Amino acid sequence: MLMKPPEDSEAFLRAVQRKDFAWFLRGVFFILSGGDSLAWNWHLDAIAYQLGRVRAGKSQRLLVTMPPRNLKSIAISVAWVAWMLGHNPRLKFVCVSYSDELALKLARDCRMVMQSSWYRELFPRTIIAASRTAVHDFETTAGGNRLATSIKGTVTGRGGNYLIIDDPIKPDEAMSETTRTGVNESFSRTLATRLDDKENGSIVVVMQRLHEEDLAGALIEKGHWDHLSLPAIAPEDAVIRLTRGRVHRRKVGDVLHPARESRDTLEQLRVSLGSAVFSAQYQQQPVPAAGNMAKADWLRRYDCSSLPHGGRVVQSWDTASKDGIHNDWSVCVTAHVYRREIRILDVWRARVDFVGLKREVMRLAREWKPQALLIEDAASGMQLLQTLRNEQPSGVPMPIARKPEGDKATRFSAICPMIEAGQLLLPTEAPWLADFKSEILGFPNARHDDQADALAQLMIWVGRQQRFESPPAGGYIIDVGTMTEEDWFNQDAWADEDDACLY
Repeated sequence: MLMKPPEDSEAFLRAVQRKDFAWFLRGVFFILSGGDSLAWNWHLDAIAYQLGRVRAGKSQRLLVTMPPRNLKSIAISVAWVAWMLGHNPRLKFVCVSYSDELALKLARDCRMVMQSSWYRELFPRTIIAASRTAVHDFETTAGGNRLATSIKGTVTGRGGNYLIIDDPIKPDEAMSETTRTGVNESFSRTLATRLDDKENGSIVVVMQRLHEEDLAGALIEKGHWDHLSLPAIAPEDAVIRLTRGRVHRRKVGDVLHPARESRDTLEQLRVSLGSAVFSAQYQQQPVPAAGNMAKADWLRRYDCSSLPHGGRVVQSWDTASKDGIHNDWSVCVTAHVYRREIRILDVWRARVDFVGLKREVMRLAREWKPQALLIEDAASGMQLLQTLRNEQPSGVPMPIARKPEGDKATRFSAICPMIEAGQLLLPTEAPWLADFKSEILGFPNARHDDQADALAQLMIWVGRQQRFESPPAGGYIIDVGTMTEEDWFNQDAWADEDDACLY
């Protein structure tokens, strides 16, 4: 908590600004805006909280995605760099943007702040060296510095304690695959190696989403990044950590900063920009939020603590042929099926070799205890089916082979009526939920389609079982490998008469 203000309120304010980055940011805005006061909003506290974790060494890879014109660059590339150098003038920063012009603009703002009388009163020991005051590369008398460059610029022989990537791709160029690939490769091959201390150095990336395959998308896919996503209009409820132990509880539909951009203003932007651009830049969802083949308002939710009594667990596997980083994912969708409702319990997704794939199949089967284990009879799935049938590991049901019928789009279109009818239910919260929804709603234009394919396989198979009100007397042979419909229904696990047909 802040102490009670002394009689000298100016001295107290300076003490607070020196200690608290959020208050320091207010002062920076006052200088850069020519004396205007900052209309404070909770999202700036959320950014300050994440930057505090970076400073404390609790986060070494931070990704912040948010709409344009919400102070992301002033907060991170200007104010935070200046504040950090104020506390430790020996720190070194490498700050990168999509162009030299933008990089220099942010560097000029940072230098202006650090040369102001206000800053020098707050941090008298942090002084820009007279021998090195260039906008793009200025240094403190203690040896610290701020180097500004573009994503295509050279940083040979230079490094830092902190690497800040601020808007690495220009919005007008985001649709170019060549440009996106160049940016992503520049980051992974060059910039990410510029940390002086690979173990303790930190990288902060702040940007607006522009495309599924932009730098943010690549980092999210790799994992191991702390991600603060701040869409203009909240797509779902969220609890967001703030400074001083506080949280902001954001409700679906809440506008990020209504004092600056109201709901009406954002809706006008949606019309003028188009849904695809608005979804990416303002909603941080490169896939249109309404969905393509499947629509967002078709998806129902359920409370994980109250599954209906009865029903059965079904697992659906879509396996990849290779485990390389540029190949497809292997996916397992686990669902609880009760009458006509299909509740997704878990989604596992990874790139693994065959040994790892077999291990995960057994682990997930033993964890969820499915009564039906569906495996696509193609690619590595063929080998997996044969291995499981031959070895019959304990705790793993006999797999049911599923031959794909038609292409992926045809199969997915077959389940859209089921989704629209409300048969698919997703949990209110799950670590895999955002990626799963993005792929389902983005199909067939999403970057990957493995989760959509595994879901289609599951729902098509369940739909076929719902056609039978009771097991046929002689058992019909269907496309489930060596298992007949009678064999499947007569398993001991399916003893409840009212649930026997998943109807």
